Order: sequence, then C-alpha cells, then structure tokens
Amino acid sequence: MPFSEKNKAIFLISFSIIFYFIFAYFLERTSFFSLITLWFSLFACFYFLLKNNNISFTTYAGIAILFRLIFLFAIPNLSQDFYRFIWDGRMILNGFNPYLSLPETFIHQNLAPVSDSNTLYTGMGTLNGSHYTNYPPVNQLCFLIAAIFSSKSIFGAVIVLKLIIILADIGILYFGKKLLERLKLPVKNIFWYILNPFIIIEMTGNLHFESVMLFFLVWGFYKLHQQKWIWAAILIACSISVKLIPLLFLPLFFQWFVKKNNNEATVGTTSFAKQKLNYKGFLNLISFYTIIIAITMLLFLPFYSSELIANYSNSVGLWFRNFEFNASFYYVFREIGYLFRGYNEIAIIGKITPIVTILFLIIVAFSRNNKTLIQLITAMLFCLCFYYFTATTVHPWYLATPLILSVFTKYKFPVVWSLVIILTYQAYANTPWKENLWLVFIEYLIVFSFLIFELRKKNQNKEILK
Repeated sequence: MPFSEKNKAIFLISFSIIFYFIFAYFLERTSFFSLITLWFSLFACFYFLLKNNNISFTTYAGIAILFRLIFLFAIPNLSQDFYRFIWDGRMILNGFNPYLSLPETFIHQNLAPVSDSNTLYTGMGTLNGSHYTNYPPVNQLCFLIAAIFSSKSIFGAVIVLKLIIILADIGILYFGKKLLERLKLPVKNIFWYILNPFIIIEMTGNLHFESVMLFFLVWGFYKLHQQKWIWAAILIACSISVKLIPLLFLPLFFQWFVKKNNNEATVGTTSFAKQKLNYKGFLNLISFYTIIIAITMLLFLPFYSSELIANYSNSVGLWFRNFEFNASFYYVFREIGYLFRGYNEIAIIGKITPIVTILFLIIVAFSRNNKTLIQLITAMLFCLCFYYFTATTVHPWYLATPLILSVFTKYKFPVVWSLVIILTYQAYANTPWKENLWLVFIEYLIVFSFLIFELRKKNQNKEILK
C-alpha cells in the first residue's frame, strides 16, 4: 500500500531525528565519508518535507525547534571557535578587555585569567589563540551571558550559547513570516532557512552566531517595510555589532530613501515639491546612517582604549591578507600570480578585493533599481555573493546570510550552495589540514551553473511577459 502524505512526513521526520542524533553525538569531523552521507541524507529529508503540502506552518515550526534541541547537549564537532567564545565571555566577566590581550600571552606566562584556561586555549588552537578577538560587542554580550550562567563549566556554557542561537532562529522565524506576509510572498519560504540542515548544524550544532546577526537584520527589514526607519537603523546597528557583514549593505539603501519617494509622488506634483520630497529622503538617509554608526560606536564604547582600533583592524585584516579557504576566483588569481610572479599574491589580491567589492556596491547602489524592499534585498544578495566569490576565505557558516536573503527573493542558488558547501570539510580529513581543490572546483561549478540557470530563467520570463 502506498504511503499517505502523513505517513511520508512521519517517515522523513523520524529519519531526520536519527540522522541529526548521529551527527550531533557520534560524528567526527575527520570522517568525511560519514559526514557527507549524513549531510546529503538530511538534505533529502529536508527537501521532501518542504514539498509536502499537508504540513501546517505550526508543524513545520515545531519540527525545526525539535531538530535544534537534538543538538542542545552536544559539543560542536565541526568547529572549535566556541572555545574562543567562552574564553572571551569569561575574560569580560573577570574584568578583562578581550580586545586587548592574546590568549597565548597568558598561557605562555603560565597564567590562568579564566576557568579552564588551558583547556580553552588547547581547544581554540594556537592560530586562534595568537590573534586578537574580532567578535563585535553584541556578540561579546552573548559570550558574557554564557559566562554569567556557567563560569566554571565548558559544557554548561555551550548549552547557554546554543539556547541563545535557538532563540535567535525562533525570532527569525517570527519576523521572517511577518515580513513575507507584508511582501505578499509565500510564508513557507522561511523554512528554506529555518529547516535547512546547513543552518541547524552550523548555527545550533557548531555555535556560529550568524543567527543572532540575522535576527536583528530581518527584524530591521520588517521595521523598514513598516516605514519605521529609525527602529530599522537601531536594529541594523545591533546586527553589525554581532557580525560586521551588514556594513556591506549600507550603500544600497540610497534608492530606498532618496528615490523611492519620487515614485510615490502623485501625478501633478510640482517639480519643486518633488525636489523637496527628494531632499527630505536624502536627510532621512543621512540620519539613518548616522544612527547606525553612532549606535555601533556606542556599543564598542565600553571596550574602548587606544589599542582597540589597531588590534581590531589588524585582526579583521588578517582574513584578507593571510587566510585562504574555499575561495573561487581568488584561487584563479592566485594561480595567475604564481605563473607570472612565482609566489603567492595574497597580500596584493587581499587588498584589491575589498576595493573591487566597494566599487561593485556603489555601481549597484546608484545604477540598479532598488526602490522596493524585494529589489533592495535582491541587490544585497548579489553584492554579498560577489564579495564571497572574490574573497580569499569563505567558511561554510558565511552562507547563512545569502541563504536568509534568498528567502525574500526569487533566487534559490544559495540553497544549492548550502548543500554543496559540505565538500569543503574534506580538508579536515587530511593530516595535516589540506584542501582538495578539485572538490572546491566541483562546489563552485554547481553553484555557478545553478546561478546562471536562474538568471537565464528570469530573463526568459521577462521575454514571455513582453
């Protein structure tokens, strides 16, 4: 007898629970075959669950929370960054400024500024422990909360951090649904993010705080669509103060404020009135930027010292000048550099990439039509992906941002990217760590192919509508 839709859903949910449990408590990062087997199995369950039209929104939400709770008592097994999170939080609790000291300095001097100092330092690794922290202040607040509730237990701190991320994802679900309703898009779209195994594993499972950043960002988008741009500015500043990525989006708000009003001007409005309306929009834009910058600086203020700016900028700059992982076009540029110069050109290419990205942002901000929120978010999606396509380092959890942006657009290539990004973890199966560039090539071949397919499909639809 063929399965009913209800029985299929129960089957998929049951297998997902089993796969997530194995992933959380029994998987080792070096077991690449087991990793990709579980990963692709979970994505298959995820896809067919979303294709089931008999599951209600509330049931989907309950399933998403259940899957996250499976990871609640599991120590992250794909990332060791959480050890630094706990270190920073306990440093603040003990009265230290985490931006001014290196973990290795204390360890080399046989000092223990926080509980479990040696365990935390060993866990984060010498690379992480030899650099100044680059986590903004609201992120540090999350670390401090974990320290307040669990200053002596690493396991307890992990649970607190996971609860914060789960709550952030619930917030994304809530405001994402409300925003989709306002944009007249299917509310089910939010589950391309909330139910995605990539998000569940990388955020709740591995303790990456993109979820908290995106909670504030989606909430900010919702307020922006309500025309409450002051609240939107405050929330976007909080988002930036978790992760700096939303800073890239700031130039793109130009048309939303300055040109959007011209379209809303009624027929017969005088030229002077339109100019006045445009002038008001420009003042609102300046005020919007001022609020964002002021609040971001205010949040950094408790940590301010003369060394803060130098230490923080140096730490952030390392991602452009020193690190290489899962790059696409950069690896091509690197090979060209080897061919003509005979050595790695990361120091030069790493400086050029931010400049090219800024130029691209400016072009999109002034030339592309970004007057509606859907157009604005679409521009953000492509600008961010342009940055990632040219960056020297693209860690898997970075994809959370393009994935949530895609929820509010017609594009789904970030969903495909979230599937194939698992290929990058093959690097950790090697001793010593080493990337397989053929797998990187396959990853980006699939992503670019699907992106081109979606762009061509959109152009074909435009031709049909003519």
